[in-house]
Amino acid sequence: MHCQTCGADSPTAGACPRCGVSPDRPALSPGMRTFAVHGIGVAAAIGVGLTALLYTLVALAPALHVLLTPPGGDPGGQPVPLAAEGLLSVAYVVVFLTTAALVMVWMFRARKNTDAFPGGRKVLAAHWAITGWWVPVASLAVPCVVMAGIVRDSLDRVWLRVLVGVWWLAWLAFGIADLVTSIADVDDRLRRAEQGLAPGLDQYRDAALRNTLPALAVLVAAAALVAVVLRVSAAQQARIDGAAWRAALLSPAIPPQPVTGPSPQVPGDPTVASPQVPPGPGGTIGA
Repeated sequence: MHCQTCGADSPTAGACPRCGVSPDRPALSPGMRTFAVHGIGVAAAIGVGLTALLYTLVALAPALHVLLTPPGGDPGGQPVPLAAEGLLSVAYVVVFLTTAALVMVWMFRARKNTDAFPGGRKVLAAHWAITGWWVPVASLAVPCVVMAGIVRDSLDRVWLRVLVGVWWLAWLAFGIADLVTSIADVDDRLRRAEQGLAPGLDQYRDAALRNTLPALAVLVAAAALVAVVLRVSAAQQARIDGAAWRAALLSPAIPPQPVTGPSPQVPGDPTVASPQVPPGPGGTIGA
């Protein structure tokens, strides 16, 4: 038979060898609301992949200036790289904001679903799946704690917990590296503006080298997050759908009984009318 919690083949008696859950425990707690996570999980995964790709293209834009600039030419005067860099930057911002909203909604739904999974160890409330990204200082750890709890209560696998750690460390590395790179780019441009120097090949080469680290970090973080989101979404959706199917199987609807004819009349005692009393004198007006 299949375990109701993790879906693995488990013996008919005793705990599941994979997740350690007794087969007698229901997959969902009765009366608890659950949310669909498969569709929004796929959308969030696609958004994460597009965001990482667009950021990598924007980060490598300075290298495009170097490659397309002829010897002795002006690297800042190439209209094609400048236009492409502007379009990529706008597309990156739009996709990033959209993906951020999708990931937060997915985390909230996945975290709410764990409330309906018996035996879970809830550490933080579900609203931290969204507010945890916005609270200063707490945003450095809270999203990782929420995601680790989702993985633990949904599909406790060692490799998934490792991926959560890889995702978060790579995300923090990306944030720090991107901040340092942006500050260095601004300082370089201000220095050249003060000296009256036009953008040169050395500036674009330095920018391309600086952008390598955040580009690698965002690719690693995106790959780990996509794997976690897709795997958890599939496990939660299978568990929810399986519980609904078993509930429908164990509680079939009772078909209505066909009516073949009028209901038989039950005979009863005949009604005895009260005897009529003849009117006497003075019994009516005018008598």
